[in-house]
Amino acid sequence: MGTDNNLAAVLESLQPSPGDTGLISADPYLCAQVLRVDGVAVCVMTDGGPGELLWSTGGTGAWLADVQYTFGQGPCLDVAASCAPVFAPDLSRLPSGRWPALLPEVTATGIAAIFCFPLSVGSACLGTLTLHRTVPGPLPDSAMTDAWLVADALSAVLLRGGPQQDAFAAGETSDFYGAVVHQATGMVSVQASVPLAQALLRLRAHAFRHGRTVAEVAEDVVARRLHFRDDEDGPETGAGEGTGRP
Repeated sequence: MGTDNNLAAVLESLQPSPGDTGLISADPYLCAQVLRVDGVAVCVMTDGGPGELLWSTGGTGAWLADVQYTFGQGPCLDVAASCAPVFAPDLSRLPSGRWPALLPEVTATGIAAIFCFPLSVGSACLGTLTLHRTVPGPLPDSAMTDAWLVADALSAVLLRGGPQQDAFAAGETSDFYGAVVHQATGMVSVQASVPLAQALLRLRAHAFRHGRTVAEVAEDVVARRLHFRDDEDGPETGAGEGTGRP
């Protein structure tokens, strides 16, 4: 099957079929192959930013989405704020002040280039499509064109609606990326007697200090391996500390 046919297969399979529970049905690994990158990830906007990872090649792709949310900086958040693409074809050449907390973590995984596209309608940003490569350099022109086609098709998927969209909007789907973070935020709010916004900040701060991702810390909170109390000692910790890198 040629490259054009592969792209057509990806575009045709993006829309979920009636029996699917997710919002996106296409094979992310085939998409990465077609776009000549090592990983892809799609995040949808929430009130707090692009916090819901909907679709990815897993591993480093999923981790890259999570670590940006942990540090509160990165191309996804820039795209969400501007609704304009952010391309970093060589992370080693970025100014030292660009994503200062994020860059060392990302480059340590071997990621050398990131390309982030808005999923948009007009000036409204619905989400982001992030591509990453382990070698520096711009995307070939044909791959760039194909990436924009995929981004436009994903935007149409998010706008179309359907039972999957209804379940997501109602919070009935539990396997989305941010579900465990939302649940843990509520638990920390109760444990520490703080508002939800401050509870989320505590989760992010704890993740940052311990070299973990917000999702990993949230999983420990939900599993009751980690408990937050409103005292000077910070949260009580149990098992589950780690680096958070894939």
